[in-house]
Formats: sequence, C-alpha cells, structure tokens
Amino acid sequence: MSYDVVVIGAGPGGYVCAIKAAQLGLKTALVEKRATPGGTCINIGCIPSKALLYASEMFMEAGHNFAALGIEVGAPKLDLKAMLAHKDTTVDANVKGLQFLIKKNKIDWIEGTGTVHGAGKLSVKDKDGESRDIEAKNIVIATGSDVAGIPGVDVKFDEKVIVTSTGALDLDKVPGHLVVVGGGVIGLELGSVWARLGAKVTVVEYLDTILGGMDGDVAKQFQRILGKQGLEFKLGAKVTGVEKAKSGAKVTFEPVKGGEAETIDADVVLVATGRKPFIESLGLDKAGVVLDERGRVRTDNHYRTSIPGIYAIGDVIAGPMLAHKAEDEGVAVAEIIAGQQGHVNYGVIPSVVYTSPEVASVGKTEEELKAEGIEYAAGKFPFSANGRARAMLQTDGFVKVLADKKTDRVLGVHIVGFGAGEMIHEAAVLMEFGGSSEDLARTCHAHPTLSETVKEAALATFFKPLHM
Repeated sequence: MSYDVVVIGAGPGGYVCAIKAAQLGLKTALVEKRATPGGTCINIGCIPSKALLYASEMFMEAGHNFAALGIEVGAPKLDLKAMLAHKDTTVDANVKGLQFLIKKNKIDWIEGTGTVHGAGKLSVKDKDGESRDIEAKNIVIATGSDVAGIPGVDVKFDEKVIVTSTGALDLDKVPGHLVVVGGGVIGLELGSVWARLGAKVTVVEYLDTILGGMDGDVAKQFQRILGKQGLEFKLGAKVTGVEKAKSGAKVTFEPVKGGEAETIDADVVLVATGRKPFIESLGLDKAGVVLDERGRVRTDNHYRTSIPGIYAIGDVIAGPMLAHKAEDEGVAVAEIIAGQQGHVNYGVIPSVVYTSPEVASVGKTEEELKAEGIEYAAGKFPFSANGRARAMLQTDGFVKVLADKKTDRVLGVHIVGFGAGEMIHEAAVLMEFGGSSEDLARTCHAHPTLSETVKEAALATFFKPLHM
C-alpha cells in the first residue's frame, strides 16, 4: 500500500490534517488505534467534558437562579444516568460526523497501532496482532498526549476511586468528597462539574496560584469566584502520596516551602497534573527521529522532524496542548506537503477554561510583558457594569486589554466571565490583523450585549471607558 500522506493519529490535529491533504488532491490514509476517530478530544476529553459542563450548569441554574427570574420549578432532581447518557450521545454524534467526513473526502481509514520505520516506511498492527507494511511519501505524527501522573509518586489508577480525566467523566454516583490533584484547566473543569452536582471539592495545587501561566489578575479573581461556588484550595502543596483506603482514598501532601505533611480523605481522587506526548509505541528512537529535552518530537518551523518526509504536529511537539492549535498545525503541514505556504501564528492562539463562568485568554499576560521589558497600557472593565450581564445575573468577572504603550497595538486580552470563550475571538481577529485598542474601541458593538465589555475595556486602554 502506498500513499502521498499517511497521518498517524485521528485526533483533532490528525483528522484535520488528513481532510486538508485529501482536499488538496493527495492520496491520504489515516491510522488510528481506536475504533473511532476523534482521539482523546472527542472520545474522552473536550467533547464529553463540555456535555457534562453544560448539563451541570443547567442543573445549577435551575437550583439557584430560576427563582430570581420568576421561574418556579422547585428543587431540581439529578438523574445522573440520564446526564451521562447525554454525554455519550453527544460523543456518538460527533464521531459519526467525523466518520462521514473521512468517507466523504475518500481518506483510507486504517485501524491499528502505527510504527514508523524510517523515511517513507511504516507498519500498522491491528487488534488481532496482524501487521502490514505501508509506504508513504510523507508521514505525519499526530498521536496526541496521555496522562502525565504525579512526578515521583506511584499512582495506581483504577478509574473508579483514583481516576484520570477519563474516569472522572463516568463516575456512577456523585462523590461525597472529590479531591483534585492539579489546579489547571482539566482539574478545574471536571472539579466544577461534580461540585455543581453536589460534591465537596478540594483542589490541591503545587503552585501558589491556580491556572499557572494565566494572567495573574484573572487567576485571582477566578479563584475567588470558584471559592464562592464551594471549591476549596490547598495551594503551594506538593502531593507525596495517593493511595486507596478501606473506603475511598487518601491524599498526602506537604507545603512546597516546607512544613508538616497533611492527609485528607476522599471518596474519589482525580489526578489532573497535566499531560505528556504519546509516542512510546511509535518506534521513533529506532527510526532515528530526534526528541527534545522534554520528550517531545523536535521539529523545525515547517513541522519537519530529523528524518526527511516525516512531520509531527499537535501535543507531541512544543507549544500548548490545545486541540485547536493541533488543528491549525494539521492544516499548515498539509499545505506545506502540497507545496503551499502553511503557517500558524502562535501569538494568537486562544485558550479557554470552560467552567462557569468561563476564562479566556489570547496573547501576552501582564507578567510576560513585564518579564520581556515591554511598556504597555492596560484597560479593564467589569461585567457588573454591563447591562446585559445584569439582566442575565452574570455579573462576575472582567475583561482586560493589554496594548503596546507606544503603538497601541493589542498584545493580549484576558476575560473571566460568562461567555468568555466566545467573546475572545474578536480579540483574536483584531490581533491577527495587528489592530490597536483604539480600533477595537471605535468598532460599533450592538447594545445590549456582553461583548460591550470588550469594547469598554479597549476604551479604558487607550483613553477612558464610557460606562464606568
């Protein structure tokens, strides 16, 4: 079997790369060890978690905000089995949509585990252990990432009591006490799901802040909001042990700066300490593909590895482990293989935390600008001063715009508040075209909308806001 392009991994980066390559007229195959396309994101990650996030948000709305809107429904009753069924139905619909796209674009689907043997050569072993050789002018590694675990701690996952994000999406009952190890995106999203459904949630985080790498203002405000929702935080805490007990599990941690160890009991422990590139089964060492100091595939600016004709994208290479970053890289590498000028602007990749309220960011944080010695102006506007937010009972949070002090070019936008994940994209478009805070502030925004908070923050950056 011979192809122009063989993509290993059918996650967001891989399947998008395959579709784009096929659209550009290249004979393309997609190799995937799962029976279904979509990778971690669609099968056990982004999509099912968003289904549960939305469902749990509606449960919380019914229990807390409906009465204030004049809607009397009584106390909502949780049917967890039906909620999980909604999650599974959502996943199934997305998987079937991808299967249709793969067939529509005449991409050969090859189920099995791919192994790279060198330039133009790979093999695929199916579930029965049968292996077949494949030739390809170009190979794209898009195998994504796996759970990283806790450095120095032997954690035995059973996906019932001690769970990864996969198990946390499928608990058969609401835990009395959920301990989340890791205060990043995955831990806070899934922790908030179960908190809304009635669990006590304690987050244990190594850093002194949640959402490490996010803008400091945003992280502080967001932690206060989550605290009001009932989440408890143990920050600056190094986890030294996670083990099952007679009933539930125990988590032991000690202050990073020194001090006595503490142990807390949990019904379920979610370990959400990040992810690592999934490359173990690919045979890259034997093929001669060079890795970097963090175990990622080393690539140049055109996604080429150390072996001609072998490329890599997504979570296996440097950069944020985001599905949309992998998708853009998938498009770019397909265009490069086809002889075009594929490119990704890494300075304008949005990041979203899909909690309630959401957190969204694009570009530089204040901390990064200070570290780089860049003089900047900052403008902020709170949701509490926005008419639409008041009408929706969604007044928590703010928008912050950061612009170069000399040129007024927008360098970063950070939002914590309802709908932040949708609003961040007008900032991304603006930044893609090198726009200024004045450009954004002078763009007419419909009234009343939540997006007016972005306009007002931009006004505050280059001059003064109107409604504060």
